[in-house]
Amino acid sequence: MRRNSRRKFKALVIGVSTGGVSALKFLLGELPADFPIPVLIVTHITPDSDDGMAVLLNELCSIRVKEADEQECITSGTVYLAPANYHLLVERGGTLALSIDPLVNYARPSVDVLFESAAEVYGPGLIGVILTGAGSDGSKGLLKIKKCDGVTIVQDPADAEMDSMPQSALQLMKADYVIRLKELPEILLRLVPKRP
Repeated sequence: MRRNSRRKFKALVIGVSTGGVSALKFLLGELPADFPIPVLIVTHITPDSDDGMAVLLNELCSIRVKEADEQECITSGTVYLAPANYHLLVERGGTLALSIDPLVNYARPSVDVLFESAAEVYGPGLIGVILTGAGSDGSKGLLKIKKCDGVTIVQDPADAEMDSMPQSALQLMKADYVIRLKELPEILLRLVPKRP
């Protein structure tokens, strides 16, 4: 998209559920260690899960992957995963917050909570991505990103292991990109080129 070619993006947020582990293995495995913006991810996991997914992805990927901590400063070249049973929010000033507020869309962590808080902080400097998953979590948050002039990307429902989350998002809004998972790394690297 020509209008995004000179934009300086500040963060990437991703929402994913069923089928998410394989999707994240692929996507994060394609990002370089020096990816120039932070990546924040909510994936629906059981409340008693440990940090095993973050540990696994960190071992498999060049980019650093970790579970998010309360009041942690957000840095480029790092992927932050919402911990089990906590909403993940972006705060003004560039720090993360964890919340045990009630479930949103039957989920905690909720994609909508992350997307909406990030849209308020980053505005047009945000890229939002909805990948494979069941339910509708993330749709309203992606719409908020679009209303704040961020870039919106949705995995083609026909390409998703579970198509509910992508379909729900596309029913609510017109995304800037509707793509297959294998096309996503190239688009992200084009939108967020390495800084000189």
